Amino acid sequence: MDAGVVWTIVIIVVVLVIAAVVFFLVRQRNAPKRVEAGRRQAGDIRSKAQETDLAAREREAEALRVQADAQRAKAEAQAAQVKAERLASEGRERQSAAEEIRAKAEQQFRKADEVDPDVDTNKQGR
Repeated sequence: MDAGVVWTIVIIVVVLVIAAVVFFLVRQRNAPKRVEAGRRQAGDIRSKAQETDLAAREREAEALRVQADAQRAKAEAQAAQVKAERLASEGRERQSAAEEIRAKAEQQFRKADEVDPDVDTNKQGR
């Protein structure tokens, strides 16, 4: 081998070793910055996650409130239905009682007409 080729290879190896050492030293010097940047990024992500979690909990609470309102409305509707049925039944009972009273009054009118000598029961139609 020629001495010039050997020296060229030695110079290339030395330059590569120096470049590797410089790269390693620069990287070591920038490591704390990268670590701090990672910490900041993690903090930002955690902050956003906290905001998202809070929004989710607020929506869950709102959903529970709406569900409770729906249940309350359903219970009120059922109570109103029961009341309506009770009032309808009471109305039928009162109507029946009124019809009985009316029938009794009609019967009393007919009896009075039968007893009254001045009333011709064949013409009055009672």
